[in-house]
Amino acid sequence: MRKAFSPREAFRCYAARFDPVTDPRARRLLAVELVVVLLVTFGLAGLYSVLDLTSALLAPEPLAGQSATLNPSRSTHAWLDAGYQVLSVLRLVAWSLLPLVLLAHTGIGPKAVGLVRDRAGRQIAWGFALAAVIGIPGLAFYLGAVAAGFNLQVAASGLTETWWRPVVLVMAAAGNGAAEEILVVGYLLVRLRQLGVPPAVALVGTALLRGSYHLYQGFGGGLGNLAMGIVFALWWMRTRRLWPLVLAHTLLDVVAFVGYALLAPHVAWL
Repeated sequence: MRKAFSPREAFRCYAARFDPVTDPRARRLLAVELVVVLLVTFGLAGLYSVLDLTSALLAPEPLAGQSATLNPSRSTHAWLDAGYQVLSVLRLVAWSLLPLVLLAHTGIGPKAVGLVRDRAGRQIAWGFALAAVIGIPGLAFYLGAVAAGFNLQVAASGLTETWWRPVVLVMAAAGNGAAEEILVVGYLLVRLRQLGVPPAVALVGTALLRGSYHLYQGFGGGLGNLAMGIVFALWWMRTRRLWPLVLAHTLLDVVAFVGYALLAPHVAWL
């Protein structure tokens, strides 16, 4: 574990696997591609989150007295709401496939970014381990951030009780896990390396991006996800295995989404 998360070793492995692009025209195209991808996905989400946090800070209520709702209900008609939720999941699926298509056009296949099936049992075990490493301290940090007044109350599900609610929440969790890890870790780190960005800068950049689009939750949400971004990026740099990160993220969101939907009506601390 210590060696896997050593920044120096992770940076060395990362730098050895991908070579910077030297052709000026190709570099410009990659840079433009990167900006456009971010502006239609998580980069734009980060800008929205900055505005959301600014709005919350300007509100008369303290941050801890406000709430942010994930997976909100979008219609009073159950069948129509289900349609909205499925479309939200499809958008996440598209966000996870977009970088794979773009990478393929430059000769980089899914295996190169870590979507490999070897040692499946070991990858699954690491996924559960990473979920525990991030999830248990993360819950404590969230509760502390709310108590300290620098985070909003986060409602992990705003859906009404229907037969399809747990199905949609699990689908949303899987969509988040795939989209964020494939795009923010696999794709972004590959492209930054091709552009010649130093490993440490690439690590911090991807972590800051992850933290930025969670700022709608407050400063605690941003800092907690920034820390998660550092751990996940270091893991990928060292191992070049992406499935454990997708699984870990999915597990975290399943517990958060479904757990909140089941427990919130019965406990006061959520």
